[in-house]
Amino acid sequence: MVRSDEEPMPTGRATGGMGPARFRERFMQGEPVEAGVRTSILQSWQRCRSLGLSPDQSDLPFRADFDPDGRIVRAALPVLDRLQSRFAGSEMNISVADASGTVLLRRFGTASLARRLPAIQRVPGFVFAEQFAGTNGIGLALAERRLIRVYGAEHFAERSQGSACRALPVRDPLSGRIEGVLCFGYPRSAERPWLDTVIRKAAEAIERRLLAQSSARERALLQAYRDLGAPAGDGVHDGVGVDEVALELGPVDRAILMEKAAELIAHAQRAAVEVALLDGRRVTLVSHPTTSASGVEGIAIEAVLPGTSPRKPLVVPRRVDQPLGVPSGLAVGPAGPAVALPSPAAGPAVAPAEPAVGPGGRADAPPAPAVAPSTDASAPGPHPAAAPGRAAAGGEDAPAAGTGDTTEGRPGSQVVARGLVLVGEPHVGTYALAARRRLELLSEASARIGTTLDVRRTAQELAETAVPRLADFVTIDLPDAVLRGEQPADPRGDLRRTVVHGIRDDCPFSPVGKQVDHGPTAPQLRCLTSGQAVLEPDLKAAAGWLAQDAEHSERLLGHVHSLIAVPLVARGVVLGVASLYRARDPDPFGDDDLSLARELATRAALSIDNARRYTRERAMVLALQHNLLPHGLPDQDAVEVAHRYLPAESDVGGDWYDVIPLSGTRIGLFVGDVVGHGMLSAATMGRLRTAARSFAELDFPPDEVLIHLDNLVGRLDREGPAADGTDIIGATCLYAIYDPTTQQCTMARAGHAPPALVRPDGTVSFPDLPAGPPLGLGGLPFETAEVPLPEGSQLVLYTDGLIEDRHRDVDVVLEQLRETLAHPERTPEETCQAVLDAVAPAHPCDDIALLVARTHALDPDRIATWDLPADPALVSEIRASATERLADWGLDEAAFAAELMLSELVTNAIRHGAGPIRVRLLHDRTLICEVSDTSNTAPHLRRAASTDEGGRGLFLVAQLAQSWGTRYTSEGRVIWAECGLDAM
Repeated sequence: MVRSDEEPMPTGRATGGMGPARFRERFMQGEPVEAGVRTSILQSWQRCRSLGLSPDQSDLPFRADFDPDGRIVRAALPVLDRLQSRFAGSEMNISVADASGTVLLRRFGTASLARRLPAIQRVPGFVFAEQFAGTNGIGLALAERRLIRVYGAEHFAERSQGSACRALPVRDPLSGRIEGVLCFGYPRSAERPWLDTVIRKAAEAIERRLLAQSSARERALLQAYRDLGAPAGDGVHDGVGVDEVALELGPVDRAILMEKAAELIAHAQRAAVEVALLDGRRVTLVSHPTTSASGVEGIAIEAVLPGTSPRKPLVVPRRVDQPLGVPSGLAVGPAGPAVALPSPAAGPAVAPAEPAVGPGGRADAPPAPAVAPSTDASAPGPHPAAAPGRAAAGGEDAPAAGTGDTTEGRPGSQVVARGLVLVGEPHVGTYALAARRRLELLSEASARIGTTLDVRRTAQELAETAVPRLADFVTIDLPDAVLRGEQPADPRGDLRRTVVHGIRDDCPFSPVGKQVDHGPTAPQLRCLTSGQAVLEPDLKAAAGWLAQDAEHSERLLGHVHSLIAVPLVARGVVLGVASLYRARDPDPFGDDDLSLARELATRAALSIDNARRYTRERAMVLALQHNLLPHGLPDQDAVEVAHRYLPAESDVGGDWYDVIPLSGTRIGLFVGDVVGHGMLSAATMGRLRTAARSFAELDFPPDEVLIHLDNLVGRLDREGPAADGTDIIGATCLYAIYDPTTQQCTMARAGHAPPALVRPDGTVSFPDLPAGPPLGLGGLPFETAEVPLPEGSQLVLYTDGLIEDRHRDVDVVLEQLRETLAHPERTPEETCQAVLDAVAPAHPCDDIALLVARTHALDPDRIATWDLPADPALVSEIRASATERLADWGLDEAAFAAELMLSELVTNAIRHGAGPIRVRLLHDRTLICEVSDTSNTAPHLRRAASTDEGGRGLFLVAQLAQSWGTRYTSEGRVIWAECGLDAM
């Protein structure tokens, strides 16, 4: 079953070993009880056990000093009389207890029921708080601060096993504080669902009567103010209040006046203060202490509304007279400190202090509006809008506004209207002021919490918002899974202290980073288990909190005295717990603080969950990006390479780099940037890098590689899921091929930043390469440029994240890069680090890919070249020359394979090629044989049949070589074959 409080109630008999009785018996025997018992009941049992209570305990404290005529008693008496009449003849007993659990009133459906009850339940004065009576309706309602039902064996005490009860806190509507508890007790067999409705309506009736008591006091104050302002025999004087000039002031100006009036009431002093309106005018608010005939003391706030310029007079619809009690010396000065008004009755004038909203400036008093007289139509006598109001100018009688007489002829004089704004008791103004402070705090929280997508920073922002205006100390514990961006499986375990923040640093909380283990009866664990905020107004009485770690708790009690534990719940997932503490002062947390903490935690939890989800997605994209980037550098001798990849601080993009060994000891260097951020950009980067490597390994020149990549990006755009063009794919790229045999570098770029070239003498330049369009535009050509790179030069390739930043000028950054690179003695690794330290932005908003390559030259003694005409008779001479050169290099073991490959390649060039033929041998990590001619045809490997006389040349080359292929130049083609030297 699930009741209206959304807590499942186990069904079954209360005895016979089933249902609550069985679970209670297991609990009393010390066995674990996980399911089958409602969370609130189980937590109450645990607290009772930690308090050392006995189920058969019958003695309860009795208070003889309770007030039999208190506010809650006077408000509840008529309601209980009606309930007694309704339940007449039944076995219902009705109780009203105060906020400490002391029973103040008892009513019974039948007189005989009282005689059958234990003595402790018959008369008022006995305390049914949980720490004395165990689990029961009154005690649990005070602990949980909501409607509670307790059935049979769910009671802790043996004497209550045959009963059921409902209990609901009764609150003061003005302050929001719990004034008492209304409780229905009845046999288990008398359980009825409609009892929820009855007890709620009865509690609402008591609360309305509590409000009526406060309203009567305010009305008495208003009458006292009116009586004070009416001279004997003069009758009731017309006046002007703020409501009567609402159109003149406007809603914003009225709100400003009402807020300041509430502050003055909270000060409880005789004073005056000027308030600046939006149009530049100033209104003086004057506070007058007043006392009703019944002895109620309060404050009346009057507004003095000065006249405006002749072009825009203040419209006052009624006659105004000499102001009451305002000294002739009252001046309208600049806005700022309040002006004290002397009063013979009040003694020396005292200027009001700053608004008192609780220790540390907290907005911790409950909300309630001060009474506006213009809306109190039920007040005796004339309508409050007709309260006395008079005009004065410099202490002299002034003509009434609207009478046709003016004061324009008198320099310095002005028309003044005066009227009542608010009247109320000081604590009422405190409630209203605190309510405004809470609204301000919530508004500030909306702006301060969630400014970043970092889990730890968001939690820190929650703590900084709550301290000191709500709490003195805040600790926040989050599971490790949340900090990693994952969804926690069990938020009660694996908690780690994430934030400790307070007004001082000497509070002995567990430090940040330490794993915390809250005990089974700790408020934090109860909060995480139930998903509800837990309030402990007095930690000394919180046995569960003390039991978790007695030594640590005792040290902490020297600094704090009140606690709110609130869960961080977002989208149905509990992400952690925030603990708010107040230091030792007479102002413990209340229900309004609990509501405010719950609201702050809800807002912060959504931001933390957003940050958690972002952390998870960013980790996934980073993992994808890392897996798609090169994990190592190829073994080669053409260049010495170092690289860096730095992801953006807020997101991950599609920057990439690559180093690709090419034929003829050449090396290909790539750097590119895919437009956008996120998973799509990272995935596109992987596809683009794979394609670029494939095109490069086909030995295409740089401009042709870019053409193929441009076609690929255009095709990805057309085939992508966003057919409406909202996610258009684009990219930039730079491709450079360095040849160590000629020390020339051929480069082409597609919308990418040009590289930096560091000469061996330290000269830094940025070659003026043809820009070319970004990849994906299609139909536009790309051009190459050839740049000489002497041995020892450094080629620096980078993406725009290094130099482009909205807070910096690109030219200035390029100059910084030039200065940083002007150190040719640095290794590529040192250059990479120096560039990131000096040039990269502190908080990069875009990815940065950096590639530094220091060039090497192939020793000319390791290069052998022969030019020969297309004459088959010269093949034997080439074989002999090659064998001789291989012997000089100490590669006699490779001579046989090299002779066969050269013979087949030269013969193939003579038969199928054209023009002069060039043969070249390169001795690097491997032995490379190259034969070039002016033909543009592509050789094809085929398997010759047993009856074929030819067609086996390339097949033989493929078998002997480690790899082979063809590349095309502006003069023709080069067929090459590479032999490994390790096995020879």
